[in-house]
Amino acid sequence: MKQAICGFHQDEQGDWVADLACGHGQHVRHNPPWIKRPWVLTQEGRAGRLGAELNCTRCDEPAWSGQGAG
Repeated sequence: MKQAICGFHQDEQGDWVADLACGHGQHVRHNPPWIKRPWVLTQEGRAGRLGAELNCTRCDEPAWSGQGAG
């Protein structure tokens, strides 16, 4: 499920995590050559991604979305 980025924070290892509108977080690492996200390294780059949507896999899981409960 697509969710908007509403902020960022760093985890205990210093990696950046996107705070999503649904309340979940998703790591947004820059780890070339596998993952190329140089924008995450600067405040301006992160600010430019506010409002962008990421696929929240946690929202897609039945246990997180409330589906299949009961």
